Amino acid sequence: MKKPRRASAAKAKTGRKTSTDRSKAALKRLTGRPARPPRRAASGDDGARDVRATIRGLRTKLREAQRRVAELEAAADTDFLLAIPNRRGFERELARAIAYMKRYRASGALIVLDVDRLKPINDSFGHAAGDEVLKAIVATLTRQVRASDVVGRLGGDEFALLLWNLTETDAKAKAAAFEQAIDELSFVFRGQHVTAGASAGVALLGAQSDAGRALEEADAAMYVRKACRRHEPRIRLIGRG
Repeated sequence: MKKPRRASAAKAKTGRKTSTDRSKAALKRLTGRPARPPRRAASGDDGARDVRATIRGLRTKLREAQRRVAELEAAADTDFLLAIPNRRGFERELARAIAYMKRYRASGALIVLDVDRLKPINDSFGHAAGDEVLKAIVATLTRQVRASDVVGRLGGDEFALLLWNLTETDAKAKAAAFEQAIDELSFVFRGQHVTAGASAGVALLGAQSDAGRALEEADAAMYVRKACRRHEPRIRLIGRG
């Protein structure tokens, strides 16, 4: 009688082992498969690195594009020969200055200056000679203005100067000083002594100014001044040593 019980107990024990082994085998089958989740995680890390690399590349390209746009904008506002603002650049600076004057009740002056005899120089000695005259004039004007002032080329032989905090008397005196400094420039082309000269007109700037009207006013004053200079004797002023 004991033997059957032993057999039953052994059988039950074997059954339990079989059931346990069956569970372990199932768990092993579930956990013993190739580690796909870790591979997916690794693949995800690679994908994240790729995305970050792409973002870095796009940011680099964006910075380069922004730098290039800034260069093109600066070139669009700059006279390529004289390296000063062209009409577009100067008008932008003038509009900004007037906006500042309106906000802070500041003042200034606009001077339009026209070179008197550039065309005959170009016709007689070529445009290279005319370019030399223009460069010398710009250097002369730049030396006589402050860092906050702006010298621009409106086109051809016409220049404009934006000067801060000048009274009408001071602005007219400054325009006369520009004329004299340019009158005193001299050049030698093909063995011939050449002078240019310039005529300047003034418009005052303030909180009520408009950029377009100011340019028109200074331009009209310049042409009046040019007509007057045609009848003036050319007197060269020599400074005392």
